[in-house]
Amino acid sequence: MLTNKQKIINDPVFGFIKIPDALLFDVLQHPYVQRLGRIKQLGVSNFVYPGAVHTRLLHSLGAMHLMDEAVKNLREKGIDISESEHKAAMVGILLHDVGHGPFSHVLENTLVHGVTHEEISLMMMQRINADLTISEQINLEGEIERPLDEAIAIFTDNYPRHFLHQLISSQLDVDRMDYLCRDSFFCGVTEGSIPTERLLKMLNVHEDRLVVDNKGIYSAEKFLVARRLMYWQVYLHKTSVAAEQLLIKILERAKYLASRGEELFGSPALRYFLYNNIGRGDFTSDSEALRQYALLDDSDIHSALKVWAQHDDIVLRTLSAAYTNRCLFKGKEYPTMPSDSELEVYKEHYMKEFGVSAEDAVYFFSPHTIRSHTYSAKDDSIDILYPDRTIRNIAEASDLWSLRSLTKTVQHHYLYYLKRTSKN
Repeated sequence: MLTNKQKIINDPVFGFIKIPDALLFDVLQHPYVQRLGRIKQLGVSNFVYPGAVHTRLLHSLGAMHLMDEAVKNLREKGIDISESEHKAAMVGILLHDVGHGPFSHVLENTLVHGVTHEEISLMMMQRINADLTISEQINLEGEIERPLDEAIAIFTDNYPRHFLHQLISSQLDVDRMDYLCRDSFFCGVTEGSIPTERLLKMLNVHEDRLVVDNKGIYSAEKFLVARRLMYWQVYLHKTSVAAEQLLIKILERAKYLASRGEELFGSPALRYFLYNNIGRGDFTSDSEALRQYALLDDSDIHSALKVWAQHDDIVLRTLSAAYTNRCLFKGKEYPTMPSDSELEVYKEHYMKEFGVSAEDAVYFFSPHTIRSHTYSAKDDSIDILYPDRTIRNIAEASDLWSLRSLTKTVQHHYLYYLKRTSKN
C-alpha cells in the first residue's frame, strides 16, 4: 500500500512547513529525530520565561524550512544548486541538532565526558544513514546508494561547495536565524526578532562563500544586535544559569553516589550513564553508548529528580527538592572570581547548616564565569558583497558604532549558592 509522504506542518512561527519528499519524511520519522520532540530547545529557560517550552524538533523543522527558502532564493539569483544538493542541505539542517541530549550542556559536563553533541550528531547521522540504506537502493552503476552521504558531507564541510555548509553552520546560518526567531517568539522577548525573510533574500554566493548583498547590511546588523540581546536576556540570563548550575551539582552528586554503589532511581538509560564512566571512546555509530544516549530525554531527568527529592542522602535530597520546587541557586556577581577565603565562608556555613563534611558542602554553591561574544571576524565572517564584486567584512563595512564592540568577549563572574532549603 502506497503511503503519502508529502506532509504539511503548521508552525506557529513560519506558518505551513512542507515535508516535500519521501527521504525527508523517512528521516523525520526516525526514532533519533522523533526523540527531539521530547527535549526542550531552551532547557531550563522556562524557569524565567514560562512560554519557553518549545522543542528541539520544532526548531529543526523551522531551520529546514529556512534552508528550503534560502536555496530557492539563491537559485533565483542564478546560483547553480542541483535538486540533490537542495535535498541534502535540507536533510543536513534537519539533523544538525540530532545529537543534543536533555539539558544538553549540563549533560556534557556531568554524565558524558570528552564528546560534544556535534560529534554525537554526526554518529547519529551515520546510524540513520545505515538504517535507511537497509533497503539497498541500487543505482545505474550497480552500487548501493546511501541516501544521507551527500548531507553528511555538507554537514562536515567535506563537500566541494563550502557555501552549502555555511548555510548550516556559520555566523549567519539558518540555524541561528530560526532559533532567534523561535526563541524570542516563545519567550516573549521582542528584542530578538529578526528580519528573516529579508535576510534570506539578501544572501548570495561569491567564490564559493556565502555573502550578503550590500543592500542587506542593515538586516545583518539587526541580526547581530538581536543575537547579543538574546544571549544576555535569555540564553545567559543569570537565573537560567543558576538553574543549570544547580542541575549540574545534582547530577554530579548522583554520579558520585552511584560510584559508591548507592542505589539510585532512574530509567535504564539514565542508570547506564550514572553507573558507567562514558566518554568519547565509548561512542561509535553502532555502540551501546549511542543506543542508550538516544533513549534519554527530558522525562528521564525530571522523573529522577522527583524521586531523588526523597533520597536518604541529604545533599541529593536537598538539591533535588530545591530544583523541583524552583528554589534555585541565587547568583551574586563579583568583579573578579571570588577568592578561596570567600568560598571558605560558604563552605563552613553549609557544613554547619546541614551537618555535612567539607567535601559534601561544596555541592551547595558554585563559582562560575559567564562569557559571550556575538561576532568573531576570525571565524567564517559575515561578508558584504558590493556591486563591483568587492567584499568587506561586516565589522569593517558597518557604520554602526556599536558593532565593533560585539567582537569583544564580555564576561561576568558569579557565585551561585543555595539560599534556602526545601521544607520537604
